[in-house]
Amino acid sequence: MQLDKAKIKQSFAAASVTYDGVAALQRTVGNALLNTINAESLTGTLLDLGCGTGFLTANLVGSWGNGTQSVPYMNAIALDIALPMVQVTRAKLVDAPNVNYVCADAEQLPLAGQIVDGVFSNLALQWCVNLEGVFTDIKRVMKPDGRLVFSTFGPQTLQELKSAWADVDDFNHVNDFYGEQQLRHFLQLAGYTEIAIETKIYLSSYDSVLALMKELKHIGAHNVIAGRNKSITSKSQMQRMIAAYEQHRTGDLIPATFEVMMITAS
Repeated sequence: MQLDKAKIKQSFAAASVTYDGVAALQRTVGNALLNTINAESLTGTLLDLGCGTGFLTANLVGSWGNGTQSVPYMNAIALDIALPMVQVTRAKLVDAPNVNYVCADAEQLPLAGQIVDGVFSNLALQWCVNLEGVFTDIKRVMKPDGRLVFSTFGPQTLQELKSAWADVDDFNHVNDFYGEQQLRHFLQLAGYTEIAIETKIYLSSYDSVLALMKELKHIGAHNVIAGRNKSITSKSQMQRMIAAYEQHRTGDLIPATFEVMMITAS
């Protein structure tokens, strides 16, 4: 599946004001990512790739939250494709002098070679089209002993929503995501030799299908598929999709599966 970069940028820019109110899963995964870090072994400069509203950046520089997960980085670079996201991060970290802010595409890093000691990314790289190229460029900007640590969605993500739409038509309404073997292959092609991948399933619950779709919109994770059906979804199509999804309901709530992979590579 191809991704529309213009729509990705637009969606996340629009979501900058609503993101923090609904991004519970992103924070949970971000904390799990932080727990993989050996803080004592890290020094130098960090690149937070796809910083969003700054949750990971703030914890890494030790200037936000309760400090239990903080890593005292000397310098950090917060980079995101959506300028409003970068601006929100900068406003949150106004008292952190050791952070630089960059609005850029992760697939076109405007950074010199070998300037960062580590690259971290929380649920952002799944929005990149050419992951082999991304991993290669990350290796270029990292110092020789640098390490890439990131989380990304796996192919089981939103499987209930995919299944429900499949009962309506043959168009792609939900993004596909790479699996473990594909990600490992891309990393190996980019020159990484030490690769560790851990997969975990997160189940979120919602009052309704519309509540799930509203949350996806508010975090910017929607309408980014290139070549998707451009016609407006009819009321009857939406009702059919919802009826199909309702078959997954347990009690008062409907479930949504999110497969998350935690990956370290060097």
